Amino acid sequence: MSKGRSPFLTWMLVLGMAFLYVPMILLVIYSFNKSKLVPVWGGWSVRWYVELFQSPEVWSAVMLSLKIGVVNATFATILGSLAGLAMVRFGRFKGRTLMSGMLAAPLVMPEVITGLSLLMLFITMQDLIGWPAERGFTTITIAHITFSLAYVAVIIQSRLVGMGETLEEAAQDLGAKPFRVLTDITLPRLAPGMMAGWLLSFTLSLDDLVIASFVTGPGSNTLPILIYSRIRLGLRPDINALATIIILVVAVGVAIAGIIMMRQQRQRDLELSRVSDG
Repeated sequence: MSKGRSPFLTWMLVLGMAFLYVPMILLVIYSFNKSKLVPVWGGWSVRWYVELFQSPEVWSAVMLSLKIGVVNATFATILGSLAGLAMVRFGRFKGRTLMSGMLAAPLVMPEVITGLSLLMLFITMQDLIGWPAERGFTTITIAHITFSLAYVAVIIQSRLVGMGETLEEAAQDLGAKPFRVLTDITLPRLAPGMMAGWLLSFTLSLDDLVIASFVTGPGSNTLPILIYSRIRLGLRPDINALATIIILVVAVGVAIAGIIMMRQQRQRDLELSRVSDG
């Protein structure tokens, strides 16, 4: 039965991989197109990479996106971790249902509604207290933290539920103070989840277009906004070059993460074999 199904599963795997990666391969190939017209092949050339690296507008957008991503991921991880701890470790408390609904809202709310509501909030605050004076780095970062911390909270809650409370209770029975238990046991065990939440928040920030377009102002274009604005004016080969660089960076990051995970797995297997032999 398994032999009869294996060719079908193999073809499904091939088709699925082709569906995902053939467009990326074509994009990389056409990033070396010499022609100014994207659909017309004019020969191999790196002219669009040269123009891309000489564009201050592109690098300004890249630096802004990276700064927003780092700040957003850091604060979202801190706030989301605290929220996850409160939801799992504090038991039932007054306002827990409301807090749970507020954490879940950014996950299911359409981005258009979220962006519009944040825009109205910033306009109202500017009228009342004069802050923010302009929309840009600060408003985009606050908007990204608003929805990113919800994802972090979900990850931390799942991690805490899987961890259980056995070690924490044992440490308390041995006389450890709550803060010592938090810093020496809970947080180290939460570190993988917190790192996953940080990376997810950073990725969501770099990828966001809809919400950022509502809360940004003149001269504060993130990378997704810049790419979208250029595509609206017509496809240009330098966008293919930029996308190729992004794909390369992501591929290198995934490869490094895969190598680290493989080494850690080998180390764990080696330790288990030593224990079993001993």
